[in-house]
Amino acid sequence: MRRTTKQHEITQLLAEWRDGNQSALDELYPLVYDELHRLARRYMSRERGGHTLQTTALINEAYVRLVDQKNVVWANRAHFFAISAQIMRRILIDHARRHAYAKRGGGAQQVTLDEAASITPGIGSDLLRLDEALKSLAEMDPRRSQVVELRYFGGLNNEEIAGVLHVSENTVTRDWNMARAWLYQQLTESAGN
Repeated sequence: MRRTTKQHEITQLLAEWRDGNQSALDELYPLVYDELHRLARRYMSRERGGHTLQTTALINEAYVRLVDQKNVVWANRAHFFAISAQIMRRILIDHARRHAYAKRGGGAQQVTLDEAASITPGIGSDLLRLDEALKSLAEMDPRRSQVVELRYFGGLNNEEIAGVLHVSENTVTRDWNMARAWLYQQLTESAGN
């Protein structure tokens, strides 16, 4: 019961914040911090050891970007955490690109994302390959790409994903299974090249 109350409270505060109540944002942060920390930990656990970006920095950067979201109409708690997951993913991808860029000698030479992934094995290359595969999937089937993002990066369950995307749980399950198989094939092929 407490979890449902907290979810409702988060949804209510998001609605108040959307409507211009800035004090709702102050009340929201303590309620979402633990979940944001869990998301950040999940992301960071997939990164290589000695990563230069720390979990707390990832949370803080994501929260700053969330607060700057001007045109988002927050549907509910799940929607908020889905956007949070997308923002964290972008932060980590940007960080991996900058790290790879600096490792190549800064401004010495500009290369494409595909070239960066092939010449920087181990330094965020898995994340960069996954990002590239997700972009391809989004071009073919945007909803399946969103399902992957929400489940893998956002940590949402099928019921929450169905609510965010306004589809049935069965559709989410089918999309997840198809997207997972397609991504596996893409990542396996790109790792072999």
